[in-house]
Amino acid sequence: MILVVGLGNPGERYRFTRHNVGFMVVEAWCRELGVGLTGHEFQARSGRTQINGKSVILLCPITYMNRSGVSVKACAQHHQLHPDQILVIHDDLDLPLGRVKVVRGGGAGGHKGVGSIIEELGSDNFPRVKVGIGRPLHGEAIEDYVLSPFYQDQMDLVEEVVSLAVRACELFVLEGVDAAMTKVNCQNLADKEVQS
Repeated sequence: MILVVGLGNPGERYRFTRHNVGFMVVEAWCRELGVGLTGHEFQARSGRTQINGKSVILLCPITYMNRSGVSVKACAQHHQLHPDQILVIHDDLDLPLGRVKVVRGGGAGGHKGVGSIIEELGSDNFPRVKVGIGRPLHGEAIEDYVLSPFYQDQMDLVEEVVSLAVRACELFVLEGVDAAMTKVNCQNLADKEVQS
């Protein structure tokens, strides 16, 4: 069984903000799979599906970002999952928009949601899909920037990035972390020449 967690904040106010890109990825994948995200089990919206015979739980904690780990731990304990069976999707300021990076584990890098999961699980050994959101272009404070929607002229690129992050999750489930890293980390959607 694999638990795929998208990080974000609940509520309409945050729905299309940069910090909610983890939710966007899980929601996009659920639409593709025809899976509904429902209920409040584990303080999250969640859905379950089978992909090539593998059981997958899709989870969007509704605890607010800073307490994401509470929801993840409750679900992981209930299903007796090890950290390496938990894939976490989150925004990353240090990656430019257009990049998606799959990693095996590591520290929180200042991300409060990831930090909460590390604290609750007592381990940083869970794979991640980092979705680049880049740095502010207009001098905004970081906190305002992550809690604001993407710039209008970035929306087409955001759609492509969300699709690539969905592919990364799919590759992780079907082929494992190495294949996902190899096929996804080399892509830069902001630089079309890299793709051709």
